[in-house]
Amino acid sequence: MSELKPKGTTAVNIAHSIEELIRNGSWPEGHRLPTVRLLAAELNVNPNTVSAAYKQLRHAGIIETDGRRGSFVPHTTEILHTETATPPNLIDLASGNIDPNLLPRLDQHTFAHYQLANDVGNHGDHPELIRFIENWLQNNTGIQTETMLLSSSLEIIERALTQRCMPGAKILVESPCWLPLPALLAHLRLEAVPMEMDEEGAVIPAHLSPDHISAVILTARAHSPTGICYSKNRWQQWQQWLSRHNPLLIIDDHWAALSRKPFHGMEGFTNEWIYSTSTSKFLGTDARIAIAASNGPTLRAMKKRFSLGPRWISKLLQHITLHLWQQLDSDGLANIAESYQSRRDSLISHLKQHGIHVPGSTGEGQHIWLPVPNESQIIQFLAAKGWAVQSGASFNFGKKPAVRITIGNLTLADCKTLADDIAETLAVNGKAIY
Repeated sequence: MSELKPKGTTAVNIAHSIEELIRNGSWPEGHRLPTVRLLAAELNVNPNTVSAAYKQLRHAGIIETDGRRGSFVPHTTEILHTETATPPNLIDLASGNIDPNLLPRLDQHTFAHYQLANDVGNHGDHPELIRFIENWLQNNTGIQTETMLLSSSLEIIERALTQRCMPGAKILVESPCWLPLPALLAHLRLEAVPMEMDEEGAVIPAHLSPDHISAVILTARAHSPTGICYSKNRWQQWQQWLSRHNPLLIIDDHWAALSRKPFHGMEGFTNEWIYSTSTSKFLGTDARIAIAASNGPTLRAMKKRFSLGPRWISKLLQHITLHLWQQLDSDGLANIAESYQSRRDSLISHLKQHGIHVPGSTGEGQHIWLPVPNESQIIQFLAAKGWAVQSGASFNFGKKPAVRITIGNLTLADCKTLADDIAETLAVNGKAIY
């Protein structure tokens, strides 16, 4: 038999042989696999053995099957990097960064009583930080379940989906959505099913049943990029819709510590859920720790897998996070929230004076989502005015054109100037926004 053909007499051996042919490039992207019967005849094995091998490869996302077209090697998904390089002469409203002036400062007291550890057996979560977090969760969200510390909200989502969902599974996501999600889902070979957003949150798709969905990702407050916060009515609609089946619900509440909007609680959800929040919005990316809480087995499985790989989050990082979070207290967090909210409200108000409607205008967060007639023209015109904004194409699966404006580097004094420049840009473009 040719070296470019699979070998083996068991499903495991055949699957491994095919995987090796794909990995070394012998079977390139788009290569059609032999039919089950043909390969079974060539290997002198039962067709059920080949069928089982193909099933293993399909579940691992190594091959895909498309009805009568048969099985083939899928095309590699290009990983879209979400970092934005902004020219130094432009005010950066594109990168999505928070305001560095609002971050707490490290001082000598942060490290005064910290002893660097030398015992690899003394790992795990910082007990005082866990107590602080669990108390914070109970007081601010009503959640009193098992928790876990990870490095980022995106890691929580990635680990939850990897643990729970098979390649090819359908995942409901908001549209527009958080920028890294489409690339993550594509890399995991999961099918993103976009949901339209209105002023109350994601609209439940009428054409889908929960039993066709493996997971749902919702942003409770300060939806990125629109700023929309879920209404109590929409929250209850989701509770009712999900109660009929058991897809995994992932709640991204990244703005929780800065939010002024109510959190509608998890007690009404009867399906399995994972709640996620992070310290990055008020402590910055260097002191970022993400917190996951859950009512089901997926989080426990995530913990077991984490214990076999990374094993723990740096105790020094946990110590810094606890110190800075306690240092901020409720007044410090309220001041940060007020700074972002005042700039967001001011820009929206000035845009409204020009007759420009902003979706999620009553929301919160660090972004504004502005539908426009032509993304590239708007971006170019605003760049000529000295502003860098982000194209919306990567957020909404290439649907309605829009731009994302991040207010982290926008001063309150500049809000009117930016609104005037946006209005002029739209007028030059010669079309009304919608």
